Amino acid sequence: MQDQTAQFERHRGKLHGIAYRMLASRADAEDIVQEAYLRWHRAPVGEVRSAEAWLVTTVTRLCIDRLRAAQAERMNYVGPWLPEPIVEDLAPPADASTELASSLSVAFLAVLERLAPEERAAFLLHEVFETEYTEIAQILGKSEAACRQIVSRARRRVREGRPRVQVSEVARKAVLERFVNALMSRDKDAMVQLLAADATWTSDGGGKAVAARKVIRGGERVARFAIGVIGRHADRIELRHITVNGEAGLALCGPQGVYAIVSVVTDGARILSVMCVLNPDKLGAVAAVPR
Repeated sequence: MQDQTAQFERHRGKLHGIAYRMLASRADAEDIVQEAYLRWHRAPVGEVRSAEAWLVTTVTRLCIDRLRAAQAERMNYVGPWLPEPIVEDLAPPADASTELASSLSVAFLAVLERLAPEERAAFLLHEVFETEYTEIAQILGKSEAACRQIVSRARRRVREGRPRVQVSEVARKAVLERFVNALMSRDKDAMVQLLAADATWTSDGGGKAVAARKVIRGGERVARFAIGVIGRHADRIELRHITVNGEAGLALCGPQGVYAIVSVVTDGARILSVMCVLNPDKLGAVAAVPR
């Protein structure tokens, strides 16, 4: 029993990394890992050739089933849906080869929503966790050639939804600083200059917090929205610089604590999109963001 537990713990970080990227939900990822733990202790270990392969297969299949079930839930979700953010040191553990901010960012996980469950699994396993196609084929129960096609198709779709420019964290923090200054001073002209002409603002309130129920498009409209909705409360809120899913972001704090987590996509000079999570169900783990 102890040996089984030790084997599982050696792979827990990777399993959690897969589950969170698949489901974009901290709570769901923890549930999946726990279910895999229970199944591992019921498995005929003597017949298992590779503990890691068995566990990765189990977690991936559980995630695919969970995503299929979630599709109906997402259809009834109120307003836009965004991933549950992970703030500061709350990031799920993973080994050095998989703890990559680019594959953990809110923007990346949001793009993955375009993929079907098996597409997402194959893409993540190959592109992020460097799993061979032979292993992916066994996990998904498909031919190796089919898995190659799935990953190729998913890669194209992901690239279409991601900016091609790699931005340093120094540049990202500088852009966020300008964003905060424009908001707190209610400087609409500065905000318009900071935003790309086709910038977007996505709010996820889930019907449980006041939020825009459609994506706001266009730099001018986004600037008016940001200044009108957030800037006018500048004297009653605090914007704290934090780390969100491995990237610089912001926490919007009021008298009752954190009420929104903000991430941005930027080219290093302008903001291309703003993603704001307000759904309290997704903020439970970030209620006490440090000052």
